[in-house]
Amino acid sequence: MRLLLVDHDPRYRALIRHHVTCRWPDADVVTYNPVRRGPVAPEFLAQGFDAVLLDCDSPRGAGFGWLEDLGSRPGFAPVIFFAPDDELATRERAIEAGAFDTFDRASIDNSRFLDALERASNAHLEALSAWRGSDEGYDARQFGAARLTGYRRIRELARGSVSDLYLAESEAVGELVVLKVTHALRKANGVDQSFDRFLQEYEIVRRLRHPNVVRIHDLGVMDDFAFIVMEYFAGGDLRRRMRSPVTLREALEFALEIARALTAVHDAGVRHRDLKPGNVMVRDDGSIALIDFGLAKHEALAFEITDTGMIFGTPHYMSPEQGHGQPTDERSDLYSLGVMLYEMLARSKPYDADNPMAIIYLHAKAPVPRLPAEFARAQPIVDRLMAKEPAARLANAQEAAAILEMAIEELESP
Repeated sequence: MRLLLVDHDPRYRALIRHHVTCRWPDADVVTYNPVRRGPVAPEFLAQGFDAVLLDCDSPRGAGFGWLEDLGSRPGFAPVIFFAPDDELATRERAIEAGAFDTFDRASIDNSRFLDALERASNAHLEALSAWRGSDEGYDARQFGAARLTGYRRIRELARGSVSDLYLAESEAVGELVVLKVTHALRKANGVDQSFDRFLQEYEIVRRLRHPNVVRIHDLGVMDDFAFIVMEYFAGGDLRRRMRSPVTLREALEFALEIARALTAVHDAGVRHRDLKPGNVMVRDDGSIALIDFGLAKHEALAFEITDTGMIFGTPHYMSPEQGHGQPTDERSDLYSLGVMLYEMLARSKPYDADNPMAIIYLHAKAPVPRLPAEFARAQPIVDRLMAKEPAARLANAQEAAAILEMAIEELESP
């Protein structure tokens, strides 16, 4: 038995778990805190759960509105509703709103509740089986030319030269996810190198376990296709967040989380190589996560500037050595972090020009720009991160995190 429990009160969640485990000791009860996470994404149908348990008091008395929303979604898992009382009018209202069954939240009839869960689970299995056998269900499992079971395609997010991105619902994960699916890249003489690189590099990232690094749920190969299942960020990226003013404290905290993520990434022997606001995602709780560790090269600007040098990245965020095709190390990522910190505060990029080569030249030759006066206390950090010579920068991401943490603490001191 796998259930999604929508409730904000940890004590009530514990009570519901107790009821469920009376019959199913190994039941998986996944919590969704609506106060912390906000409304359930409109595309979500909870297909990977046997039922959804919804408390009328969650969030804070708005449960009937949530029931009407979830109950009106075609194909949504059965909803068991914990109502404010057991009056007939209340039960009728809940059933009309889409509840599979309803119970008095203050006095749950344990036997009737468990029987209702079993009926809901059976009904959901039958409905899913019918949907999977339908034309709609067949089409929803198509991701380009690849057909992937256990995922429901919601929409295409982006197309690339090596892979395409889709928003999907995963039955196994029980959440909306991003699916990155390669094109058919097998050649007559074996597997194309870009296909092979796609698998190897993501396997490295998948093993990273850090709160500020994108979660990789699965990696697999189906016929001639490879696919990656990644965390989905409904809140978008840091670029979107930067459309509104960012305070000094917020900018420093974002930079600190990025530095902490880079510490873990660099320790794993990986360099990001394309650190920019579009590759820093914002979760519902405001925390950030890095994505695309130099892997999605189809989304990066790449061009040859010398016989021996190839640059990968985005000119506005490139270190001088990266822009000129010279050897790079972890300090190149720190330079990009400095550019983002400057941009968050100044609300403009440090260097701009009409063409990429001119921007690259400015990164190498122009002085580090000055922040607005109200953010001057962050200027020394920007200067250290954006130093032209790698040797003049902070030594590593761990040192950058320590300095950023100290700067945040100084904001709190009188």
